[in-house]
Amino acid sequence: MIDGPVVFRPLTRADLPLLGRWLTEPLVARWWAHETTPEALEADFGPCIDGTDPAEVLLACTGGRPFGLVQRYRIADFPEYVEELAPVVDVPPRALSIDYLIGEPDVRGGGAGAAMLAAFVAESWAAYPEADAVLVPVAAGNVASWRALEEAGFTRVAEGPLTPDNPVDPPDHVVLLLRRPPGA
Repeated sequence: MIDGPVVFRPLTRADLPLLGRWLTEPLVARWWAHETTPEALEADFGPCIDGTDPAEVLLACTGGRPFGLVQRYRIADFPEYVEELAPVVDVPPRALSIDYLIGEPDVRGGGAGAAMLAAFVAESWAAYPEADAVLVPVAAGNVASWRALEEAGFTRVAEGPLTPDNPVDPPDHVVLLLRRPPGA
């Protein structure tokens, strides 16, 4: 459960050990299936930290304490991803997408995911004034994840096969969309 507003700050190399710990949390590891060695974390997140990868990675914090991670990117910056999504859903040309996790077990539940997502989308409208939507595919079995998106205002717009983040999962995905509201 979170206490207070959710704010975001860029991930730094000093945060990689924390991220490594989060990625070993059973609930996170189940859906992210990510290597946690210092070398793997550097290889995957270093380019984002340096600004040489088009994705941004930010920590979600409340009361000065990091509790989650959100990765944001323009879908069009990854043409192979647009190609994979196209048979399942119409991708808005200026859409963003996000990946996210809550790393601190004591923060999970009670609407923390939805609060983090809603705050991040509001921040994204300001950071990307050209963005007209946020489109998020989620493994169909990750019910808590897609329910948090729904609680944050997203609508399910498609279902279909996509490459899962965790190879143990079937390709079944749900795709949720939130369009920029007028005036945002």
